[in-house]
Amino acid sequence: MALTAQVKDEIARVKVDRTSCRRAEVSATLRFSGGLHIISGRIVIEAELDTERAAARLRTAISELYGHVSDLIVVSAGGLRRTNRYVVRVVRNGESLARQTGLLDSRGRPVRGLPPQVVSAGVAESEAAWRGAFLAHGSLTEPGRSSALEVTCPGPEAALALVGAARRLGVAAKAREVRGIDRVVIRDGDAIHTMLVRLGATDSVEVWEARRQRREVRGTANRLANFDDANLRRSARAAVASGARVERAFEILGDDVPEHLREAGELRLAHKEASLEELGRLAEPTLTKDAVAGRIRRLLATADKRAAELGVADTEVGLGPDALDV
Repeated sequence: MALTAQVKDEIARVKVDRTSCRRAEVSATLRFSGGLHIISGRIVIEAELDTERAAARLRTAISELYGHVSDLIVVSAGGLRRTNRYVVRVVRNGESLARQTGLLDSRGRPVRGLPPQVVSAGVAESEAAWRGAFLAHGSLTEPGRSSALEVTCPGPEAALALVGAARRLGVAAKAREVRGIDRVVIRDGDAIHTMLVRLGATDSVEVWEARRQRREVRGTANRLANFDDANLRRSARAAVASGARVERAFEILGDDVPEHLREAGELRLAHKEASLEELGRLAEPTLTKDAVAGRIRRLLATADKRAAELGVADTEVGLGPDALDV
């Protein structure tokens, strides 16, 4: 099951006993899933939802809290719709329900954001409002670089109200407009975790966290592999450059090279791509990495000093900037 469907299925099962929270959830669900329509001069409320369970939850709440009867219409999948859609419609007493849920104000005008009784309520009601908004038009993407918990909003006022509700829950959410559509987005992984727990999706958050950790481990492994590969390439370039300098040092010094320095230089020429540690193991007797590096460094310094005295090119002749940087 996709993450979004799994979260919606789980939070649609969350039991809420507090009346104010149930009312806040119904108001948010209706506000974010459709809203008001005028049919034959009468106000009709419609809410289009993804799952049958969410539609059943909304119908039950409308009946128990407000005493209104609603109809359920199933819109079969087809065209751009990959799954069935479930429309909860209240025809009789639609205007009464709209006033009761805060979709209309006292003067009969549509409320653009969330109802005042939801906006000014406490933490529990904010959780319920987010639950209703997510059931209506929310989505959760896979953990990763572009992971997000997102709710599509009917307008900027509703988006700002939802951001304020998230702030009361201690979650940082942002309102943004993308191609003319208002959205509220949570991108931080810890904030997504917190919001899922607040919504009541405890099982889903475990699945999300497991995938998140697996993605982070894979990303760390890839970064380490790339880092190691880069280090190996850098070491190989440095070894080749060192070999070229040693070869030039022998040309400058001729036979006038101390024996211990000559042995280190000859090891480098014989194994041009080997690391200093590997050269130390090949030496007789075995040398440490620092000992090999020190001998080669003294060989090159001696040759460069002699080249300066003779007025000839030093050991760096013919090496490009990349080779000298390693």
